[in-house]
Amino acid sequence: MATQKTSPSRIDPVTLEVVELIGTVVARYHEEYEEAAAEHALTGAQARLLSLLSLEPLPMRRLAQKLKCEPSNVTGIVDRLESRGLVERRPDPTDRRVKLAVATEEGRKVAKSLRESLRFAREPLAGLGEEERVVLRGLLRRMLEGDGVV
Repeated sequence: MATQKTSPSRIDPVTLEVVELIGTVVARYHEEYEEAAAEHALTGAQARLLSLLSLEPLPMRRLAQKLKCEPSNVTGIVDRLESRGLVERRPDPTDRRVKLAVATEEGRKVAKSLRESLRFAREPLAGLGEEERVVLRGLLRRMLEGDGVV
């Protein structure tokens, strides 16, 4: 089956519907993420930062890039998470001028609990077969490749 290209000035109905569906998925995800964060007495931004740090230590500037916010905002978020014992600052072993934010053991536990409490991420996807989830993952990665996200 050949795919048909549309001109940039005209968006076909299927593309419009896909865009609306993606918007609905994103809105539902953010809503549930905020609720899950609140259950852990975190803001959404704190939860996102903690989730990032549970994967790897990151410099403050890189965190700001990933969260798409100002470095000063990241400093405030890290301060609050640090006061709760969820994050700590360490010098970067490759460049002592750079500070890394690192999730503590407790921070990794909270991040794991947060991920596990996201029903939206589990329930609808559970209705898809493994092959369908693999196809969906591939399509989403392909959509994001141009943005350097994947």
